[in-house]
Formats: sequence, structure tokens, C-alpha cells
Amino acid sequence: MKKILYFVLALFSMLALGACSSEKNQASVSEEKVYKVGIAANYPPFDFIKDTKITGFDVDLLEEIAKRENLKLEWVNMSFDGLIPALKAGKIDMIASAMSSTPQRLNSMDFSNTYFNTKNLYLKLKTDSSISDKQSLEGKKIGVQLGTIQENAAKAIPNAQVVAGEEMLAAILALKAGKVDVVLTDKDIGKGYLKTNEELEAFLEEDDGSSGFCIAFDKGKDAELVQKINSGLEKVKADGTYQTLIEKYDLQ
Repeated sequence: MKKILYFVLALFSMLALGACSSEKNQASVSEEKVYKVGIAANYPPFDFIKDTKITGFDVDLLEEIAKRENLKLEWVNMSFDGLIPALKAGKIDMIASAMSSTPQRLNSMDFSNTYFNTKNLYLKLKTDSSISDKQSLEGKKIGVQLGTIQENAAKAIPNAQVVAGEEMLAAILALKAGKVDVVLTDKDIGKGYLKTNEELEAFLEEDDGSSGFCIAFDKGKDAELVQKINSGLEKVKADGTYQTLIEKYDLQ
């Protein structure tokens, strides 16, 4: 009888320990860190919405990096000019939204290694013969996307009237309607609009003064995460995935 009792107690103890172990494993899984990624999904081909889903080069690239580094991501869509304040307020953990690393931003933010280099591109109506170079932009109305480095570049043009909006599409429509004289944008964004708007043309491109597009983080808050992103980026480039995405989004 005692043997049976001991056996029952031993079996009960094993089941209890197993249940505790299972609960701990479930708690560990449920408590796994989910990194919130800020994005402005209105900047094709890098960031846009298709069939109600956030997608684009930035999204595919970071998702591939996350797979290799075992990171869980949650995308948070907002206006581009709201990304840095959200990062500084702790509402998001990083920014992946065609954000350039600049000397000014480096004062308050950390950046991953560069994943894409581009230039500034100036667009105008083909019928506007009054604009041919940068000197002819003095006093002109220049459309830009709010919070971008192109906005700062436009403000540096003498007497320019800078018209900043939340979406680049609004600037393009304003140019076509004659409400602005020029649109200043990222080269690879501009190429897309040139393909679908025959009345527009590019007349100038120049270096944007940045170190290129990078993933952004709050200053000094998560060096380990930055290291993981850099490590994943190297892996994605090494195995050919990066080049596949470049071709997918016509960024050659």
C-alpha cells in the first residue's frame, strides 16, 4: 500500500514539475520582446501600402534581417515628421523608413550601417522654360515632404518658398496644378513619379549630404539591437537576398 502511495506521490510530483516547466516556457514565449518599428508608408518603392498591408523595400529588408537575428517586429505607421518624436518618446524602438543618417540627426540618434545610397532630384514641368539649373530656383515655390532632408535642402535655396506636406504625392499634384514650381525629392522616389507623369522631367540631381538610408534608434539606448541589425544586414547581403530585393523594387 505504501509503495502504491509513494508511486502516486512521485507521479504527481513529476506532473506538477512538468506543468511548472511548461508554464515557464509559455511565459518565456509570451514575454519575448516585440520591437515596434516606425514607418511612414507613403514613400514608394521604399514604404507604401498595398492591399491594406504595409510593404516596400524597407519592410522586406528589415523582415529578412529579423528572420536571421530571431527578432519579432511590429510595424507602426505614422507621418514621417512624427517618426523621430515617437522614437525619442519611447513609442517605437526603431525607424525603418528611408531615413538618412545626417550629422544633425547623429547628435540625438544612433544609426545602423547604411543599406542604400541615393541623391536629391529636382523635378519640374516640361513646359516651364524659366527653370534650368539651381540658380534659377531663387524665389521659386518648392514642394517637399515634411521632415525630410530635402526640406532642409530647399530651405537653403535663397528666397525659396518651401511648401512642405506630409506626402510626396501631394507635392507632385501641386506641381502639376501649378501651385509649386519645383519638387525636390529623393532620386529613387522621383524616378517612380516620372514614369507615371509624362508632363514632368528631372533637371538636376545632387548629393544629399547624408550617409545614406539607415535604420534609426534612440541615442545610446540599445547598442545590442543596433549590432544585431548590422549583423543581419551583412547576412542578407552575403546570401544574395539584398540584391534580389533591389531588383524587385527596381532600385538598381
